[in-house]
Amino acid sequence: MKFTINREEFLKGLNIASRAVANKVAVAVLANLKIELDERGLFITGSNYDLTIRTFIPYKSEAKEIMRNYKEGATLINGRIITEIVRKMDAEEVTLDVIDSTIAVISDTHFESRLNCVKPEEYPDIDLEPTGTEIKLTKDAFSSIVSQTAFAASIKEQRPILTAMNLEADSGSLVATTTDSARMARKVLKIAENIRFVANVPAKMMVEVDRLMEGTAAVSVSLSDKKALFTLDRTIIATRLVAGDYPNTKNIIPRSCNYFLEVNASELAKAIDRTTILSIDRENVVDLSMSEFGVEISAKSSQVGSAVEKLETYKFEGQSLKISFNSEFVLSAIRALNCEDVTFEFVGEMKPFVVRNASDDSVIQIVTPVRTY
Repeated sequence: MKFTINREEFLKGLNIASRAVANKVAVAVLANLKIELDERGLFITGSNYDLTIRTFIPYKSEAKEIMRNYKEGATLINGRIITEIVRKMDAEEVTLDVIDSTIAVISDTHFESRLNCVKPEEYPDIDLEPTGTEIKLTKDAFSSIVSQTAFAASIKEQRPILTAMNLEADSGSLVATTTDSARMARKVLKIAENIRFVANVPAKMMVEVDRLMEGTAAVSVSLSDKKALFTLDRTIIATRLVAGDYPNTKNIIPRSCNYFLEVNASELAKAIDRTTILSIDRENVVDLSMSEFGVEISAKSSQVGSAVEKLETYKFEGQSLKISFNSEFVLSAIRALNCEDVTFEFVGEMKPFVVRNASDDSVIQIVTPVRTY
């Protein structure tokens, strides 16, 4: 195999595929990228079994030549090393020439590097064909799902199912739900009536796909029993689904509430951020006190002291109420709503409460209070 390629295009492809290559791999061959050249163009594949990314570079793009002097073939090269080499090369074009299936020569007009390479037959056979139910989402729709829910998934592996984003399509709606058992985020999108599926996709993989969608108008998502496949313009991302039944979160949302607070999102976020400084020994816990006399955010530390901030702009309905919560959970919920004013709905002191945008009922955030006595 041999080709001369535009360095920026090659580096972009290497960077994309390398996102699937783990720093530590149980199977040595997966430290490599699979680089294949055929009559269609260049394919670069990286995988750690749980995640596989294959990206494509054509010979030409909009009449612009990307590759020349090519000979078809395939090889496996250490992903981290080849990416770093190409990143640090200065030339506009880079040549890769595989000699006797064992040495890959990477060069430009004044630099040459020889890397050991592996025969492509040693790479595992990975199925990247779309199967199962398929749904197409615009970039904006997909990004809204990720930005408004993914953060609430667990990052701990003790309960793997909580690291997933539960996607459920039925009756013309796609519902995305995440929870780490202390909070929940849910987003609802309108879709075609005849699409039905349930899948637990790793939330971090949804974030990864969203990052790779830059410059892409839409993504096609194929969901089967064991995998999710995301097809972009030139890139395919495949991930294993998380096995198990997702927790029943439908009854978490309160059916009726006794207290309502509407506040300016920016003012509240700044107040929480300032008072959290004083909650050193309470793990970012702050108190929200509400009554007819005013609304206050406060925090205290036996080691440092205390802080109180009164909110200037608010609307409160109900009797006096004091709630303690993890400040990062509420700040994340506010950021996800991305609106000028946020509405809080409370049932009581120790009941999960709702954070929502009053003008957008497609997304809802639930936070569980913290017991401080």
